[in-house]
Amino acid sequence: MTIHEIRDQLRKREVSAREVTQAVLRRIEEVEEKVHAYLTLTSEEALKQAEEADRLLAGGGEVPPLTGVPLAIKDNLCTRGIRTTCASKILHNFIPPYDATVVRRLKESGGTILLGKTNMDQFAMGSSTETSSFKITRNPWDLERVPGGSSGGSAAAVAAGECIAALGSDTGGSIRQPASHCGIVGLKPTYGRVSRFGLVAFASSLDQIGPMTRDVADTALLLQIISGKDPYDSTSVDIPVPDYEQALIPEAKGLKVGIPKEYFVAGMDPQVEERIREVIRTYEALGALCQEVSLPHTPYALATYYILATAEASSNLARYDGVKYGHRTPEAKNLLEMYCKTREEGFGTEVKRRIMLGTYTLSAGYYEAYYRKAQQVRTLFRQDFQKAFEEVDLLLIPTSPTPAFKIGEKVDDPLQMYLSDIFTISANLGGLPAICLPCGLTREGLPVGFQLMGRLFDEATLLRAAYAYEQASGYHRLRPPI
Repeated sequence: MTIHEIRDQLRKREVSAREVTQAVLRRIEEVEEKVHAYLTLTSEEALKQAEEADRLLAGGGEVPPLTGVPLAIKDNLCTRGIRTTCASKILHNFIPPYDATVVRRLKESGGTILLGKTNMDQFAMGSSTETSSFKITRNPWDLERVPGGSSGGSAAAVAAGECIAALGSDTGGSIRQPASHCGIVGLKPTYGRVSRFGLVAFASSLDQIGPMTRDVADTALLLQIISGKDPYDSTSVDIPVPDYEQALIPEAKGLKVGIPKEYFVAGMDPQVEERIREVIRTYEALGALCQEVSLPHTPYALATYYILATAEASSNLARYDGVKYGHRTPEAKNLLEMYCKTREEGFGTEVKRRIMLGTYTLSAGYYEAYYRKAQQVRTLFRQDFQKAFEEVDLLLIPTSPTPAFKIGEKVDDPLQMYLSDIFTISANLGGLPAICLPCGLTREGLPVGFQLMGRLFDEATLLRAAYAYEQASGYHRLRPPI
């Protein structure tokens, strides 16, 4: 069930929060050994929170929208008193003394139930959840395939019924790509719409937290609660948060939808392209005007992203040195050896690769040629988007060039893995809001998703367009066979 369906039953007293939580915990017992979505489960605490939710419900009056709803949290969001590892050995024993702002807002909204922390690619660096130091999460639609990444644990948990909804983070597609592979809805808000305080940093100018849910209405509910200015995050923007539920009207008449020609490239799976073309026809049938637009600097997106993201990662991950928190090697004979061995033992291969790439691009003699040049190209991306949004309200593009691939298929080929993000990274480079939602299955029964990108801080139009398609197609009701 969705958040809003459970909310209605709770308010009518047809079911209790404890019953809902016990049902989800039973589901976790049934399938978690197959899916491996969680790194930490807080079952006892969840049941205590359910009892508190039932007391709120029994009191009558206005009840907050998430009261009695069990949610999961990606393991790079700090949770007070609960282990937060970023799926890395270097933080295997880290217990934060505070909550991330989004976690605090969930708690303060009243009666929310937190089930635990979900698996992810280590430090959110990956597209398959295979770089986790602890386990590989599997796709509930096909256990031999990846769920996507880096928020693969959150996506798999939602798809498999191991939670009602979840939070993820998106630096280059880490909410939207796993949402596509697992057949759920995932939203990356505008950069600055949601506070990043308490999100363990990967690339600070690209990271954003967002909801992962079973339908668009649930996405609107979660986004409403986690959005808004935060004094603890100087990059969060002080502009009004609209009522997103009011945007959910099942029509797209009059919307101008741009189809960027650069996104329909050679190498895209024919079944993915077939599904996207069908989406375009659906929007036209709903009364939207679909027209071709151009984003001419798109071919430079991947290179630009992997310069900027790795440079920021190199800087952000310098803090993990064995001194302040996290893992410290017991083998060191002196301070320098302690630094080197701690980082060698704590970081995985992909994290080390990105630290080295980023350190290189920031080093003397290369900064101007790489990092500064990438920042200049990033400005060209923003100009491309500004020009496109003078003509259209939204952009419609694929989320991933292929359906979910098999576990182990790309893990030894970093370039092929990086290409998994080719359609998602431009939204992060431009700071734009983007939503992924399901648009059907391949002949092998694997989910396919598509993206809508919108103007800065115009999540309301995104949600309206997404809701109109969802209601017309019904693909959000599909569930995996697990």
